[in-house]
Formats: sequence, structure tokens, C-alpha cells
Amino acid sequence: MIYLLGGSGYVGQAYQALLTRKGIPFRNLRRAEVDYTIPSVLKAALLKDKPEFLINAAGYTGKPNVDACELDKAECLFGNAVLPGRIAQACKEANIPWGHVSSGCIYNGSRADGKGFTEKDTPNFSFRHGPCSFYSGTKALGEEVLAQESNAYIWRLRIPYDNIDNPRNYLTKLMRYARLLEATNSISELNEFVASTFACFEKRIPFGIYNVTNPGDATTHGIVEQIKKSGVCKKEFSFFNDETEFMKLAAKTPRSNCVLDSSKLASFGIHMTEVNESVDKALREWKKA
Repeated sequence: MIYLLGGSGYVGQAYQALLTRKGIPFRNLRRAEVDYTIPSVLKAALLKDKPEFLINAAGYTGKPNVDACELDKAECLFGNAVLPGRIAQACKEANIPWGHVSSGCIYNGSRADGKGFTEKDTPNFSFRHGPCSFYSGTKALGEEVLAQESNAYIWRLRIPYDNIDNPRNYLTKLMRYARLLEATNSISELNEFVASTFACFEKRIPFGIYNVTNPGDATTHGIVEQIKKSGVCKKEFSFFNDETEFMKLAAKTPRSNCVLDSSKLASFGIHMTEVNESVDKALREWKKA
């Protein structure tokens, strides 16, 4: 049996769907019934139910985007930095392995050699290496809190998308925003992300940090061309002239745009679809809300 925290969120619902398809029993732990933010309460539940594994998909992302985190910093800090440490304490004391959904938004740009950031690279979009968004700063702190944990996976998600129209879906956002910012990013197909992260537990690969993104990188203009070619959205897309104009007119905080290297995950036999092929597939199978 699997414990799932944050099961009602965008990523958490994808985990629920995955576990249901696999026929794996799980408990979507709700704070209303078990306040898992309190280590002693979570530990008691773990000792009682004895799950094989715990997935933490809980956290604070802000809606409709990370700008909201600038307005609710206390909740953002708690959800992304304090809560992972409390979960780690309970899982350690109950001897339960677990996985934490982190974020690749703790980086910006690419390495000096032009390649994607690896799991060994120090985050460069954090409170220690600013300026950064408050959201990114708290996610980096969350990884610091878990740095010494020996029974946990840290899975870095980047800009999730799939084939279902949803305000949290990156493809939906591109279609709905009035103007777009050109950028190059690593992104994660949501269903492949949850399948790949759960495969870490199924295959019993070593604990640690993993960049869980579709191989390759994607540009805003490139994805827009894929959207137009697919016929899913035929509007005329408009772009900001540059990041300066974007920050002046549309954003309250800097954005992370970065490329990650996901070869570590692949080295353990967990492979994700090349990013442009994955985006094409999502658009071919697009389902409107």
C-alpha cells in the first residue's frame, strides 16, 4: 500500500490515476482526517498502516502562477521548505522510504558549457544565488532540508503538461496567455513524470536527486509552431519584445527558464520521450475542457 500526500492537486491527481491503473492500493491522505504536517501524527499513521512507500506531492505553487507566492510567503515557505523536513522526520522514525516532488525551477539558464544542469550542480536561482522568485527560493530550501536524508528520492519536475486542457497545463497556458515570453526550457510530460518517479521505487534505484524531464529542450516559439500545426489553437500568438518588457508589464517576480540534464534517470533504465515528440503526441491527442 502507498501513502499519497497532496493527492488532490494537479500532480497528485496524476499519481492517483497511475496507481489506480496499476491496481496498486493507496491511501490519499487528507489533512482533514490526518494532519500530516505534524510529524508525530504522520508517524503514528505510518506505524499503524505500514505503507511500503510514501509520495509527497503536497506543496505550494501559487495560482494561477508563481506570482501568487509573492503574496502568501508564509504558506509558500511552510509548504515547500518546512513541510518536507517534517515528512522526512516522520518517515525516518517509522522507517518508511519516500519520494518528494521538487522543482527544476531552482536553476536559470544553462551551464557554462551550454549543457543542461545536472543533479550535482548548485542551484543558481535560489535565495543563496538570487535574484529569484520566492517560490524557487523555497523549493531550493526544501532540497537543502532533505540533503542528508538517506531514504528519500527528490524528483525535480519542470513545467508540467499533458494532453488534457487544464489551467495548470503548460500547453493550455500558452494558448490562453495574451502575450508570451520567448525562452528555452526543459519541461515534463505529467503522466511520464509520475510513471518515471514511481518507477524509481519499483526498480529500487538508489535514493537521491533526479531531474525528471523529457530529454532535449523546448523553446516557446517552437511549441507555438507545434500548436499551430496541430490545429488545436489557431489564434495569432503575440510575444513580448524581451524579458525586460515581460517583467514590466506582466510579472511580479523573475521566472526560471532553464535546461536540465535528465541522463542520470535514464542511466537506471527509466526513459522518457524526447520532448518535441512528446509535445506532438499531447497535441494529437488533445482533449478540450
